[in-house]
Amino acid sequence: MVRAIVGANWGDEGKGKLTDMLAETSDIIVRFQGGSNAGHTIINNYGKFALHLLPSGVFYNHTTSIIGNGVALNIPYLIKEINSLVEKGVPKPKILVSDRAQIIMPYHIKFDEYEEERLGKNSFGSTKSGIAPFYSDKYAKIGFQVSELFDDEILKDKLERVCIQKDVILEHLYHKPAIDKAELLKTLNEYRDMIAPYVCDTALFIQKAIKEGKNILLEGQLGTLKDPDFGIYPMVTSSSTLAAYGAIGAGIPPYEIKDIIAVVKAYSSAVGAGEFVSEIFGDEADELRRRGGDGGEYGATTGRPRRMGWFDAVASRYGVRMQGATEVSLTVLDVLGYLDELPICVGYEIDGKVTKDFPVTAELKKAKPVYEKLPGWKCEIKGIRKYEELPENCRKYIEFIEKELGVPVTMVSNGPGREDIIYKK
Repeated sequence: MVRAIVGANWGDEGKGKLTDMLAETSDIIVRFQGGSNAGHTIINNYGKFALHLLPSGVFYNHTTSIIGNGVALNIPYLIKEINSLVEKGVPKPKILVSDRAQIIMPYHIKFDEYEEERLGKNSFGSTKSGIAPFYSDKYAKIGFQVSELFDDEILKDKLERVCIQKDVILEHLYHKPAIDKAELLKTLNEYRDMIAPYVCDTALFIQKAIKEGKNILLEGQLGTLKDPDFGIYPMVTSSSTLAAYGAIGAGIPPYEIKDIIAVVKAYSSAVGAGEFVSEIFGDEADELRRRGGDGGEYGATTGRPRRMGWFDAVASRYGVRMQGATEVSLTVLDVLGYLDELPICVGYEIDGKVTKDFPVTAELKKAKPVYEKLPGWKCEIKGIRKYEELPENCRKYIEFIEKELGVPVTMVSNGPGREDIIYKK
């Protein structure tokens, strides 16, 4: 069976922990989009890890982890990430990389930095990982597939053609030095040697595994509101964050995805720029940020303090709907135990009218949150394993959210560890 685990909001929902947990009953875990620009934080018996390219199921001996064709592949970063796991005592994971995955080139990272520098205060808050220039090149048909590293003639010829275009932009838009083609070719040959042991036709591998009845988990990066079509455009990422794209980014038929778990945070947080209706500020935000996650709410990739907000039922319902979620996992619920009351954003007021439907970005800019407040439970809930043992007000909060989302909440996370999970019937 194929399951997908995806974010319903801005990312940062806690997908890594869930993937790590669900990987125990999976044979194959697939990263199907995105690059090293966002991270998943995992806490398990080996320690605490921030994974960026590797799927979050690499800690089990029985699993195969796949970098799908939809991923923006930073080769040296991937090798560094594999080595860092081994150095911390994790058995070397079984990794396969799609021969159709495309490579983040050194100039993609430079172009990302130069563009943010050029835009100044109008920048997109990029992680400067080269993601937008990479996907731009992929769809402009001037990207480099992994398979092309193994044909010297194709590689050299293509490099020559692509660098002509890049050098014009470097000189006239960014006023930076031209690309050293000989140095770049040498670097790509090094990339080839690094990645060679892992390369295969992963789509064929996964499709065979489906026929054999294996359990496959598709892991998405970021969340619905960062999707380039359905997110808060243009403050989005450059690849689709929806479960539907999992079929393309892994190379499988769409009808094979039988279960879609949307991960939803019990409050809201976001890294980077963009509209965020239920955002809070000052001491209120600082307190939630300090208590949030494990060791506070800071980006796993950037270390930037996350923007904080109350639970947004409008954005979350939309996020869950666009993911096509069959079930919801609610995370970091334990963080909210200090509050006397819990505001939930149940509607947006736009031009004097209240809507419960998530609008396009131009309308979103005008939206003001409409809150409903629920009483807090004022106690620690870590360590609880049965839903009925949660405080009454805590259950009411979960059930209110479940009703707003219109999709069953099947799992509640009440701590950072793999075992901190409550299954809700």
